[in-house]
Parts: sequence; C-alpha cells; structure tokens
Amino acid sequence: MKIIYIVAASALIAASLTVTAAPPSSFSAAKRLAEQQVYHDQGESFYCECSFDFEEGPDLESCGYEVRKQPPRASRIEWEHVMPAYDIGRQRQCWEDGGRSNCQRNDETFRMAEADLHNLVPTIGEVNGDRSNMRFAMVNEPVHEYGACQVAVSFQERAFQPPPHRRGDIARTYWYMRDTYGITISRQQQQLLDAWARIDPVDDWERERNQRIAAIQRTGNHHVEAEGE
Repeated sequence: MKIIYIVAASALIAASLTVTAAPPSSFSAAKRLAEQQVYHDQGESFYCECSFDFEEGPDLESCGYEVRKQPPRASRIEWEHVMPAYDIGRQRQCWEDGGRSNCQRNDETFRMAEADLHNLVPTIGEVNGDRSNMRFAMVNEPVHEYGACQVAVSFQERAFQPPPHRRGDIARTYWYMRDTYGITISRQQQQLLDAWARIDPVDDWERERNQRIAAIQRTGNHHVEAEGE
C-alpha cells in the first residue's frame, strides 16, 4: 500500500508541475510570473541598473538617475516590452481593426506574444513611458538623458538608444520574437542588431533568466542558448 501511495503522490506532483509550467495567458498574468518566478531575487532595473524593490520602487540615487519630467513614474518599476506591443500588433489584422485592445480580445497569437516573458524586463517607469514604441537606434541631437543612466532619447527622431551592456540582450530578444511570432524586422534594424549582439555577448544573468523562463513557458530563446554552447 505504501508503494502505491508513493507512486500516486509522485504522479500528482508531476501533474501539478506540468500544469504550472505553462505560458502566461495574459499580460497581467505575465507580469505576476515575471516578478514572482523570474526576477524574485533580482534587484537592478534593465536599462539604468538602479537598485529596486517591487513594492518600494527604484532607488534613484543608487544609479545616479536624474528625473527628466515625470517624478511619479520615475518612482516606480514598470514592465516594458523590449519589442513594443505596437510592433507586435501593427502587422496583424486585429490591430488595423481596433488597435491593441481589439488584439487582446480577438487574437490568440497577439495575446501570447504580448505575454511572452522573454520580452518583458523591469524598468524605471519614466524611461518606459519615454521610450513608448520608439525604435532602438543610435540617436543624434537633441537628446534627453537621465543623469548617470546610459540611455538617450530623441523625441524628434522617435529613437531610443539603450546602454551598451543591454544592446545584445535587446538583439537576441528581437530575434526570438521574430522567429516565434513571424514579426518582420527591417533590414536596417537587423544590421544594427547584428552589431549590437557582437559587441554585447550573452552574460550569466541572461542565461539564468532564459532558463527560468523556459521552465515556465517550456520555450527558451535559442539565440541565448546558442551562445552558451
């Protein structure tokens, strides 16, 4: 009887893990999973490397961050789509018919892409708001900066320049989204991402993050895994 009980208990545990290991069903669910299972022991924002707590927000002094215009948003951590939801949706019919909300209601592929954990990073809210759906680029003047944070934004050019230590992460995320969801990347953007991936190879946290997300979604970013081989 003990043997039967142990086998049955093991089966229940395995079934429970199988149910748990599933892609998030919505952006809201993805944010919860990202906080609780991916970044639960991490405390630096993606672009500016500010120390943060999910409840208390970022410690701006820890990274020399200077507020540009929006103190309320600078005081909190937000989840940013590395590839903006606009870029995910604008090539789909649902976006043409009714924008993001329509895609969320009626397009399963968009919902999966919007909730994909590989594409979500914790950022200072003001930076997330300023970036919006701007393209990644090397910007010219005029630019807006954030103190010691190595980010530059040109509202005139609609361009966002990330810090050097995140450029490879961004490239590999874009390629993952392209390959997984069939999202088109322009030739000019592709050339920039190629260069960024060469100068910023995969680091230990990027590998660990990929493994944690793969354990949840059952899919890893093969562009990260390939560099780890």
